[in-house]
Amino acid sequence: MDSGAWGGGATAIRVPYRHLRDAEMELVSLNGSPRAGEGPPKDPHRDADGARQAGGAGTSRTKLVLACMVAAGVQFGWALQLSLLTPYIQTLGIDHAMASFIWLCGPITGFVVQPCVGVWSDKCRSKYGRRRPFILAGCLMICAAVTLIGFSADLGYFLGDTTEHCRTYKGSRYRAAIVFILGFWMLDLANNTVQGPARALLADLSGPDQCSSANAIFCSWMAVGNILGFSAGASGNWHKWFPILTTRACCEACGNLKAAFLVAVVFLLFCMSVTLYFAEEIPLEPKDAQGLYDSAPLLNGSIDNGHALNEQNNERLPNGHVDRNNVSGNSNTGEFTDGNSNLNRDNGEVFNDGPGAVLVNILTSMRHLPPGMHSVLVVMALTWLSWFPFFLFDTDWMGREVYHGDPNGDLSERKAYDNGVREGAFGLLLNSVVLGIGSFLVDPLCRMIGARLVWAISNFTVFICMMATTVLSWISSDLYSSKLHHIIGANKTVKNSALVVFSLLGLPLSHYRSLIVFHFL
Repeated sequence: MDSGAWGGGATAIRVPYRHLRDAEMELVSLNGSPRAGEGPPKDPHRDADGARQAGGAGTSRTKLVLACMVAAGVQFGWALQLSLLTPYIQTLGIDHAMASFIWLCGPITGFVVQPCVGVWSDKCRSKYGRRRPFILAGCLMICAAVTLIGFSADLGYFLGDTTEHCRTYKGSRYRAAIVFILGFWMLDLANNTVQGPARALLADLSGPDQCSSANAIFCSWMAVGNILGFSAGASGNWHKWFPILTTRACCEACGNLKAAFLVAVVFLLFCMSVTLYFAEEIPLEPKDAQGLYDSAPLLNGSIDNGHALNEQNNERLPNGHVDRNNVSGNSNTGEFTDGNSNLNRDNGEVFNDGPGAVLVNILTSMRHLPPGMHSVLVVMALTWLSWFPFFLFDTDWMGREVYHGDPNGDLSERKAYDNGVREGAFGLLLNSVVLGIGSFLVDPLCRMIGARLVWAISNFTVFICMMATTVLSWISSDLYSSKLHHIIGANKTVKNSALVVFSLLGLPLSHYRSLIVFHFL
């Protein structure tokens, strides 16, 4: 590239983004600021290749929609997990207070697995692409995990749990609980394995002008999966449609869960197949993988990828900044010529791929975030202190506090609890409908009133709804203790109010995934 085109004889530094294979930017001019109206130089070969990978003009809207379909399959199983598994584990003898500890695997695997899978996916050189191998592996793990969960009671029975019929037995079934926990943790691991590559695949396929629509498409598929999953969880007739699934160790509630998860397996395999077929990825070449340092700073030296730089490699630019191209030692190829330097670089690549190194680099990179991001992260952490208990105990709260049931009580109490769980799943279905609608409102609202105000309103909505759950619990308990819950309209008002709270929480939930990216990028 001729630096004279930019004036002043300044040497241009071409720096590749870490994640976008074809995008480049240049640091130019004497004072270090880019000239207005000038853009990065174009290369016909790279532009044609990058268009197919980044999905600009090469990815049609139809293919983009079909390539995101795996999100619906994953969310179907996730919806069943949220609505049914906390109540079900209590029927196996796990105490109500201890049920939350089982869910610790979700945050732990999310903290460890997603960053590592993200780095490994970015540098994957499979002929099938960078994302699809991880999506395939994660989906197969989900299928195995939900099958293990659904048949946990039967497996526990064969492993030596009680032989008494499940309708009369009220004790603990620890072997079934162990099988359930193994499947549950495996499911969380698999979910986190799929989520990162699925979102990255969306970013790879969508062009710069498709970001907003692609995010809406992805959220819409998530809403579809949630609606179908919560509908399956709200249905109490699965054991009637598939009576073969009920056994001596697995009664109606267990049969409903087992059938719903088997349907989830079929649906996930279908969605995964559609995504793998329509998501056209370009395999990552070795030379491209060497330039991807996710844990390194954005401006991590210059890697030219075969483009010729200016013949003059000055040690310093006229503005006083160091020209880091000199580190390469070869301005024509951008590669290290010194054998020791190349070896050290390869060793560093392996080190940066390790789980421990990835986590350390993520934590240390916090100091490079924009100043406003620190307060945003603190608020997000505090907000999730309220979100996570809601996800864990939403249907259980409906069964215990609103319907006053008990999963380990007598027949009437268990029936009331099951009715409450199904009603809670219906509330989550309404939540998903609102979430799907709200995902299309994020972009217009942010442009009208600003992302900061929309985010603040979302957090305030969460505060109001969580306070409402406390008030509803107090009112429902007071009515129940006063024997007034049978009065016409009294208990119905509490139940309907709980459904309204579940529905309203879909609005802030739809905003959280988009607002930070919209505001800071």
